[in-house]
Amino acid sequence: MEIAVNTDIRTRFQELLEALCKGLYEREEAVQLALLTALAGESIFLLGPPGVGKSLIARRLKFAFRDGKSFEYLMSKFSTPDEIFGPISIKKLKEEDKYERLTDRYLPGANIIFLDEIWKAGPAIQNALLTILNEKIYRNGDEDMKVNIRGIITASNELPPQNKSLAPIWDRFLVRLEIGNIKTFNNFITMITNTEDVYEDNIPTEVKLGESELEEWSKAIDAIEVPAEVLNTVQLVKYQLEEHNAKPNNADKQILIHDRRWKKMVHLMRTSAFLNGRDKVDLMDCFLMTHCLWNTPMHREIIRDTVTDAVRKHGYSMAVNLQALKKEVADFEADVDAEIKVKHNITEEQLMPINEEYYELLKEDNQFEGKYVTIKQYRQLDVSDTSVTNFYDQNFSLVNRLRSKKGAQQHVIEVQFNDSLLSFGLKTLQQERAEIIYKKPHKIVQQYWEERYEKLTNYITQQEEKVRQHAPSELNHLEDNIFVDKKWGEVVRSNMQEVKEALQSLKLRLEKLQYSYTSLQ
Repeated sequence: MEIAVNTDIRTRFQELLEALCKGLYEREEAVQLALLTALAGESIFLLGPPGVGKSLIARRLKFAFRDGKSFEYLMSKFSTPDEIFGPISIKKLKEEDKYERLTDRYLPGANIIFLDEIWKAGPAIQNALLTILNEKIYRNGDEDMKVNIRGIITASNELPPQNKSLAPIWDRFLVRLEIGNIKTFNNFITMITNTEDVYEDNIPTEVKLGESELEEWSKAIDAIEVPAEVLNTVQLVKYQLEEHNAKPNNADKQILIHDRRWKKMVHLMRTSAFLNGRDKVDLMDCFLMTHCLWNTPMHREIIRDTVTDAVRKHGYSMAVNLQALKKEVADFEADVDAEIKVKHNITEEQLMPINEEYYELLKEDNQFEGKYVTIKQYRQLDVSDTSVTNFYDQNFSLVNRLRSKKGAQQHVIEVQFNDSLLSFGLKTLQQERAEIIYKKPHKIVQQYWEERYEKLTNYITQQEEKVRQHAPSELNHLEDNIFVDKKWGEVVRSNMQEVKEALQSLKLRLEKLQYSYTSLQ
């Protein structure tokens, strides 16, 4: 089944991103993720030093929305709720004895919020933000006020202090991104010499997003399919992080992710799929988890490796139940072997080397001098013609050179001595070895195996067809994901190729297995 691609939405969104990024340098990823989180109704935290464009990204982001209102505030330990949520309405207080804030030009009345130095906010501000971030509700006096906030961008040049009171608000920031200075020389020169006003709204009206349109998109995003390979990958990442946390040497490196964050991540992936013009999430979208799961910079490599490993080794293989299928085929092979193979022990005489180099002749001492012959020379002897052979005494010193050949009987050497051909046995031992005897299975058992073979083969064929049908569409879009670096496409591609090869290998094993029991007489 082909993946439906809505090129209109994708093209429109790319045009919007291109306009938003105009005049910005090496900030494309930050703008992409900020707009993605805004359209997913989530928040993003930007970590970076002053002067790297964190506030500029927020100011540009508001231009993406028609009639977009923004609110920006630099937090300090002296910030008050009045400055963030609006002053108390004196009129309401006097005339109606109601405690109510005037919120229109403050955070509750804005669409795009930028809060700098977020960790310096006091407890009263943080507590109010928790409800806004999670439920989009602000408690204004004695009434719950539904806010129309699309995106909240928070920033700081440091991570939250190790303080449990900040953990709840830190957990609300779904996407976390570190921003540094411009790295490319040409971009740096262009940035410092560019005179264009980057704070001007130069976004074409036709690509801006309207309120009714966003509501339609929100419903469409909720309808985006999350296929088995994506759900399995998410579950595996969760399991591997729990294993990481359980290791004693990781007691101080815990990566604790709670249920709400997993749910929000899946919604973020759905939003990514929709904006990429797809009707279902794919494995490339799973790499967005690398921005959502870290709590400290030292976690990022662990998270990246965990997500990459889950996609490379288990992505599509879990969707086709590859591990379970391999086990079922192995069990089938074991059942067949147990039935058609009969182990028979045979005792036979084998040469017994004295050490790694010599065989011992069984001869009387009054015969020619020499007790041992090298293994190498004995193996080179022929039964039809003699050749010069070295013989050694009990100290493994060379004491004789006589013409010899292999005897007609097994483990015998014939030595030409004094015009006679003397036969000597070589020292041997009795050794037991197992011999497999094959027997034809009962026809009822064979019929059961045939049914089992057909069932497994048909299932593999179905999975091959599933991969074959999905592969072209999915693989064609790997490098086109707006929000994920195209380098991760190779990880997805390698997993799909491994699944194809594994299914072919399993089908070949089944064919060989069927031949093993049907060819017996």
